Amino acid sequence: MGKITQSVSWWCFVPALLAADEFLAAARHAGFTAIDLVPPEHWARVKDCGLQISATAGHASIELGLNRADQHARIEQELRANIALAAQWGIPNLVCFSGSRHSATDAEAAHITAAGLARVSGAAAAAGVTLLLELLNSRVDHPGYQADHTAWGLQVCTLAGAASVRLLYDIYHMQIMEGDVIRTIERAIGSIAHFHTGGNPGRNDLDSSQELNYAAILAAIAHTGFEGFVAHEFIPKGDPRQALQRTFAECAQALDGVQPE
Repeated sequence: MGKITQSVSWWCFVPALLAADEFLAAARHAGFTAIDLVPPEHWARVKDCGLQISATAGHASIELGLNRADQHARIEQELRANIALAAQWGIPNLVCFSGSRHSATDAEAAHITAAGLARVSGAAAAAGVTLLLELLNSRVDHPGYQADHTAWGLQVCTLAGAASVRLLYDIYHMQIMEGDVIRTIERAIGSIAHFHTGGNPGRNDLDSSQELNYAAILAAIAHTGFEGFVAHEFIPKGDPRQALQRTFAECAQALDGVQPE
């Protein structure tokens, strides 16, 4: 079985719930070895704690993204700079965004997005960095966002034609948009390089008060032989330190002993 590493997202805890150093200490104590979506000004702090950075933003912004050809020159410049930084800091993944829908059809936008990613896919591959096209919901959190279904994201990956272009499958977002999470993951796993979690509704704890069965989902991911990060991106409703400990332990239990089919 491939090794799955649990990570946890910075923004969910810092600064609203914990100071930076408090969060890093609590994450390490819980068992995490990686932190997701760390702002660049805190990279050194994370590394000094002996933790890995699993992913960071590749470019701005969520709304003005790769589905607009007039943004490609800017995004290419940002991605090339961040690819170099990611290689320097040992960050394996850069998150990329389709942007919000505009006058282009879905098919046209897929070709435009793929062309934008293709401009830097070779540089990413040479640096050992993966470009993650993030799937987000357009119903609740990101109205108008284009990469809001797995099929569209898979089309972009196929058109880009590069192993360095993959999907960030956010379980919370895709539950809102299409459901059928386990079967979709099993079918699309060859194009998925990173996962985000979060309870639905509310993007809170991965507990029994929300509708997703994370024990079954994580076991299904493990059964595929996936090697990479599952990054928990949830806002705890209670004590953040207890939430970190509980989430890591329960997810580790779900993953423990699972063998690929």
